[in-house]
Amino acid sequence: MEFFRIHRDIPFMKHALWFNIASLIMFILAVFFLVTRGLHVSVEFTGGTVMQVAYSQPADLGQIRQTVDKLGYQDVLVQNFGTSRDVMIRLPVHKDLTSAEQSQQVLKALQVDHSDVQLRSTEFVGPQVGKELTANGLKALAFVVIGIMIYLSIRFEWKYAVAGIIANLHDVVIILGFFAFFQWEFSLSVLAAVLAVLGYSVNESVIIFDRIREAFRRFRKMDRIQIINHGITANISRTIITHGSTQAVVLSMLLFGGQALHYFAVALTIGILFGIYSSVFVAAAIAMWLGIKREDLIKRPHDSGGRGPNAGAVV
Repeated sequence: MEFFRIHRDIPFMKHALWFNIASLIMFILAVFFLVTRGLHVSVEFTGGTVMQVAYSQPADLGQIRQTVDKLGYQDVLVQNFGTSRDVMIRLPVHKDLTSAEQSQQVLKALQVDHSDVQLRSTEFVGPQVGKELTANGLKALAFVVIGIMIYLSIRFEWKYAVAGIIANLHDVVIILGFFAFFQWEFSLSVLAAVLAVLGYSVNESVIIFDRIREAFRRFRKMDRIQIINHGITANISRTIITHGSTQAVVLSMLLFGGQALHYFAVALTIGILFGIYSSVFVAAAIAMWLGIKREDLIKRPHDSGGRGPNAGAVV
């Protein structure tokens, strides 16, 4: 299905060098911010207090956040837990207060506005748990990267695997760079969004590589750059429809999902936008620099002598 049919191929690769230079600059800046500023990780990684409170009526999350903010806490996560009357509050570590003292302080502040609020449970998340989550998150990221490389190598050829994984890591590092620069909270949900972007971005690269492979088979007189431009242009309609509809869903989460989904949606938004960009101007361009050719994508039949049974035949 094509809503946006383009009759002439767009010369994407004509400006590939400048876009690659821009990508390299963005990548270096992202790494610089990650090294100098670091990620502002959430309670799940640093440790802190998790308390659950219950109201007799639907809780006003905005008012709860304001009450907790007045106590001097920053980056507190407030969200419904189960029902609209049950609320989970995550507090960062306070050097002068124990976990029990923190929960009692917050509970007293909440009871000033609503005397019916009750404390259901309090749990301290230690730094050791945070270290385990960090290690497991890095392992998950490494397994995804390795799996993508193996898949692309089997599906296409090693040049495409290299181009695809560089483009995917480009997206991930830039997302992390945004979070480091603006010091947005990096939580488990954001990590999940980063892993989702990896799969989402590689899917776009695979589709474009498929179009390039089809173009190599159909158009014998086109050179390599023309083939790549045609493959990308042929995929534009699908890209607009697929990414447009996906971004509409993510945008709804960003606007109406509340604090719990805010940074998750932000990470997905950045990932989707840069995923489209990297699939065209990073993955396809790097594949071009690596010298992809028709023989890389089209396997020839072999017999015992190394030639096809109809070798030499003229049609």
